[in-house]
Amino acid sequence: MTTERVDPPLRAGERESLRAYLDYHRATLAMKTDGLGDEELRLQSMPPSTLSLLGLVRHMAEVERTWFRRVINGEDIPLVWSAKGDFQEAYDTTGTTRTEAFGVWQAEVAHARRIERAAESLDVTGYMPKWEADVSLRLVMLHLIHEYARHNGHADFLREGIDGTVGA
Repeated sequence: MTTERVDPPLRAGERESLRAYLDYHRATLAMKTDGLGDEELRLQSMPPSTLSLLGLVRHMAEVERTWFRRVINGEDIPLVWSAKGDFQEAYDTTGTTRTEAFGVWQAEVAHARRIERAAESLDVTGYMPKWEADVSLRLVMLHLIHEYARHNGHADFLREGIDGTVGA
């Protein structure tokens, strides 16, 4: 599988820019996993860390689900991989396949895109219980860009450790 990644526009409005950068970072995570099988995707960085590429995909599925569906859309749904609401459980990839993890992640990205496009403006708000505050769609999109960018840095190191692939 080869992931296509589109560069964000150099000149665009705020919403188009946020959308493009978020999609750019989503595609970057997918690129970091291109050509790897289940076992390679489960390889962990170094003890005591349990971080793996497959774990990152599962984690980002939970992040997308939480911020877009639970916070902005107000859906009363649990996390996918944790009944306790613990994001760290997403890193336990025991028995998980690429197909399962990517299927959930892609479904959550599709939900997120639908919710974002349906919102009247970036000023639409949702309630974030952890912060006990309302947050805007703008903040959510910026937060996800930050979250992906940070984890894509982790993905760079993980991928290099698996087969030496670097860059992009």
